Formats: sequence, C-alpha cells, structure tokens
Amino acid sequence: MITQTEEKPRSAQLQARYQLARQLMKDGERLDELQRNEYLIFQHPGRFCFGMDAVLLSGFVRIKQGSLVLDLGTGTGILPILMEAKTKGRHFTGLEIQEESADMAARSVAVNGLSEKIEICVGDIKEAGRLFGAASFDAVTSNPPYMTAEHGLQNPELPKAIARHEVLCTLEDVVREAAYVLKPQGTFFMVHRPFRLAEIIRTLSAYGLELKRMRMVHPYVDKEPNMVLLEACKGGRPRVTVEPPLIVFREPGVYHEDITGIYGY
Repeated sequence: MITQTEEKPRSAQLQARYQLARQLMKDGERLDELQRNEYLIFQHPGRFCFGMDAVLLSGFVRIKQGSLVLDLGTGTGILPILMEAKTKGRHFTGLEIQEESADMAARSVAVNGLSEKIEICVGDIKEAGRLFGAASFDAVTSNPPYMTAEHGLQNPELPKAIARHEVLCTLEDVVREAAYVLKPQGTFFMVHRPFRLAEIIRTLSAYGLELKRMRMVHPYVDKEPNMVLLEACKGGRPRVTVEPPLIVFREPGVYHEDITGIYGY
C-alpha cells in the first residue's frame, strides 16, 4: 500500500521517489513520508513500525560535523535516515539482525538516494564489536528493546516481540557493544523507559560511559514520564545535565509545540 500523500506529490523529486518505490515495494508493505527532505520509508504493519520514541531520539542527538555514526538495532532504518536529514554527520551505519527489516531499510535508503551516506548491515548487536572493530565510530545511537524477556512475552519468534523484548539482546549487550565501538570521548544516545533508569546508569558506568545529559518525556504535563532520552560519553567526567521535560500533548489529539518542531510539521 502507498499512502495518500502520493496523490499530490510536492515536487518532481518526491514524484520520482514514489515512482522508484513502486518498483521496490513488496507485498504487505506501506510507504510513509517522514516530513524531512521529502524522505520516504518502507514499513510493514505486520512487523514492527517505528514510533515516536525513534523520532524523539533523532531530535535529541547531537552529532558533530563529519562524524561516523552507528545505529544499533536500526529496524527499518528510521534513525539513520532522520539523522542524515537533521545532522551534519559524514556517514551512518544501521545494524539490524532481522533480515526482512534490514531489507526494508536498505530499500528506503535507495529510494531516498542516500546509498553513499547510509549503509545497512545485517548482523547481531552482540557482535557489533567484532563486525566493526574497536573505536570505529564517533557516535552510537540505539532504540533498544525496552522490556525484559519476562515482561508479558507471548511469542519470542514474532518480529514485534524481538523489537520490544530482550529476546535477542539485553541492555547490557547494547551498552557493552556501544562502548567498544566508540572512540574515546565518543557519545552514546539512547531512548528507554524511566522504570529502568537506575539499571541503565549502573550499566553505562560499568562500561566506561558517563551519563552527561537526560530528558524525560511525558505524555501530558500532569502525567509521569514514559520515556527517557539519554546521552553518555565514553570516558567523560561525572556531570549530568537534566533538561526540561518534553511534553507530547497539550490536550488529547493536540501535539505540544516542541513535538511539532521535532517532527517537522
């Protein structure tokens, strides 16, 4: 399926991208616009589609000009594509263990003409250090599974379960591999759940990653946070900046202006 935005393309470039997408689209997939640089992305509703957490992380990251960036567990490639649009990083690599998701990511990269800037690799997060080598990236990002395997897991073989639960990798796996592939003073960015914050900070510290910046995400101003955005530095000094809360909705169905800015509306 192709979304209705195809009916009124905003430019010749977007029209050409939709034309190429028709040739590359597979059964059951849909095509979404990302509201950035007229980029498109393939997704499959039966697998795991990206959510707000990935978009908010793309707005939280600080990627220096010329940086080499690795995204651990890239899914359909949403973070590398958005970071290419929003930052001045030199090259982005997405690592994904599920071949079908990696294939969608690679085709999205091709549709957007980003093959020289973004590479999608099929592989296990637990093997990132072996695949890429020590101190090979300036920054690492991750939107990892939030829940442990015991948290209501029904079928560990389903793609959505793999994306949401620690079936194929744990928090420690993600942090360990990020620390290994980061250069000294490199930065690690992650979105996770606040209920695991104490565990996250302990794990970061155990692998030489010092928490430097944190922002809580609240669905409404009077509700407790349901996401936390984190930045850690490899070999950094102990000092944490807690940024103002990020509020998603002003009222039901109405995004807060901070969210509309991140989404690019």
